[in-house]
Amino acid sequence: MSLGQIIRKQRESMGITLDQVSRKVGYSKPYISTIETDRVKNPPADELLAKLEKLLNFDAGMLVRIAHMQKLPADIREAFENSQAENEHWRALVHKLMQSDRALAKQLKSDKFADLLNSSVDNTQAVTTAGKLVPVINRVTAGYPLDYDDMGYPPGGADDYVRCPDLHDPNAFAVRVIGDSMEPKYKEGDIVVFSPALKVNNGDDCFIRLTDPHETTFKRVFFEESKDQRHIRLQPRNHDYPPMILPAKKINGIWKAVIRYETIT
Repeated sequence: MSLGQIIRKQRESMGITLDQVSRKVGYSKPYISTIETDRVKNPPADELLAKLEKLLNFDAGMLVRIAHMQKLPADIREAFENSQAENEHWRALVHKLMQSDRALAKQLKSDKFADLLNSSVDNTQAVTTAGKLVPVINRVTAGYPLDYDDMGYPPGGADDYVRCPDLHDPNAFAVRVIGDSMEPKYKEGDIVVFSPALKVNNGDDCFIRLTDPHETTFKRVFFEESKDQRHIRLQPRNHDYPPMILPAKKINGIWKAVIRYETIT
């Protein structure tokens, strides 16, 4: 979200009016409105932002950092945000390794290293104003299952990223669609973002990973039960393709689609 959107969302969640903000911070209501609607030519002064932080219960310095980031040239800001995203992903990977290896965890638990791992992610999110960077890890077939390939990256790592405003799942990932079985809604080349944090319901478009063979596909998901066992129907949106009906035990991962970036030709 932009600086203005962040301020407006917080103000509205607290039930505070523009008039009340104007009186408290000593700036006109029209000017506060232009900030919230991102119509100001330059970021507001640090003095005003500090007052808004206090009034709207933001962490001290949060709005100031966001405003300073917006003043940076786009290429420098992008490089900084990419670096922050990589750091976040590597911290998550090291945490996972430490949880699985006690000897390694003991070796790495120095004060300096612990401080690095436990550094606040909130600051990273605060300055990434254009949206969370989500890794594009893989291609998923919108057709028959395709061999899964995570390209050798650690969880959350990739050589390409997409920006996703208002997405807060740290494990979100994106894939590029190949094939036509999910047309007309999804076309080959589209990028689809999936969130492991969200509950999957009947009819959701999902990234599905199979257990054996190790394959993935992109389909609508329907949970069904017969007399003998629970199974899952993977339904293409393209009526030229038949559904796939699989035992639930053959599937070891289902993640819901939340954002689609369409390729315009």
